[in-house]
Amino acid sequence: MSSTERGSQIFKAVDFFAGSGLVSLGLSGEFKTVWANDNCAKKRQTFIANHDPDIFISRSIRNLSGAEVPATDLAWASFPCQDLSLAGNLGGMQRGTRSGLFWEWIRVLKEMKANGNCPPVLVAENVVGFVVADGGAYLRDAYQALRQLGYLVGALVLDAKEFLPQSRKRAFLIAALPSIPLDGFSQNVPSQPFHPTNLIRSSFLIDDPDWVWWSLPMPRRRKLDFSDICERHAPCDPPSKIPNLCEMLSPINRKKLDAAIQTETFFAGTGYRRTRPSGDGGKIQRLEIRFDGTAGCLRAPNGGSSRQTVLVVERGQVRSRLMTVRECARLMGAPDTYKIPGTYNDGYRAMGDAVAVPVTQWLSRHLLMPLALRARSQSDLELPALSNLAFKDRTESRCGDSQDV
Repeated sequence: MSSTERGSQIFKAVDFFAGSGLVSLGLSGEFKTVWANDNCAKKRQTFIANHDPDIFISRSIRNLSGAEVPATDLAWASFPCQDLSLAGNLGGMQRGTRSGLFWEWIRVLKEMKANGNCPPVLVAENVVGFVVADGGAYLRDAYQALRQLGYLVGALVLDAKEFLPQSRKRAFLIAALPSIPLDGFSQNVPSQPFHPTNLIRSSFLIDDPDWVWWSLPMPRRRKLDFSDICERHAPCDPPSKIPNLCEMLSPINRKKLDAAIQTETFFAGTGYRRTRPSGDGGKIQRLEIRFDGTAGCLRAPNGGSSRQTVLVVERGQVRSRLMTVRECARLMGAPDTYKIPGTYNDGYRAMGDAVAVPVTQWLSRHLLMPLALRARSQSDLELPALSNLAFKDRTESRCGDSQDV
């Protein structure tokens, strides 16, 4: 029985702040998304182009009630990151901020619980600032809210670069009902890389003996670099633009480009424009590039500096262009069959605001599905064959080499 068959027959998920549907895609091996919500009309177009349009509720979470959310095994919420990200305004998670919509999710969960519809497993996903900013105060408040709902809670950090050629760390606050046995899926002490030092410091602020250090197997070393997934024949800028870009390089970044030019193979790097201090006390715009095979973290294109520049080097010649939407999708782990309607900015935003597919797959296969399985085993439903398969996968992944998604 394949993982898709196992999940689609048994486990169900609801996807809050569903965006372009990459979370639902990542969960699909083990969970069938039966309800999804977002209020962005353009992201909705991407979601319904790739998923069942009948499950999508196009409405602000402020106008949702727990009574209209179906019974489910998993509730996932990738709430807005603008007020927690270094690229945003750092307004925090206070009510009234975009990231403060987390509290609307908590309200909906309370209403679901009051209706006897309490999802056994929850995930709240965001940028790492969610769990480390303000000395861990946001994490503490979110943790306490979930504890008051009756869950056992812990956090971990996953970087998409473990699976894909994109540096993209994201934090996951994961909660499970206390009736679910956690043995084999939690550990007594934190461990790298899933529990970085700043997360450990934040956990001290919580100071709860019931805090959970979730356990995950290590992914296998990724196989692809950015050069492998870039669109080699995408239109490039006029050659006259290259001298201007080179003038924006610091000496260190110029050395990176010169080293790439010296190679005789195809080479593709990426860069962001940043405003940096100049030597005279003012500001200067720099193009900061990398040719290490890993692209910078995708962001929503709210301004020109948010779009990554691609530098293609071949036989000593340098060409430049903006990163294509399909490259963005590949950096997020979406297959080329994934439809991305709309303008360039629509597509870039749909991918830049999403969760990398293999990251969700890894969590789903190695933690969320087993927890959902154990929750089901507490009911009258008997699933011995599925139970053996799920935990066999887990045991093998923790012995010897780590497994692919």
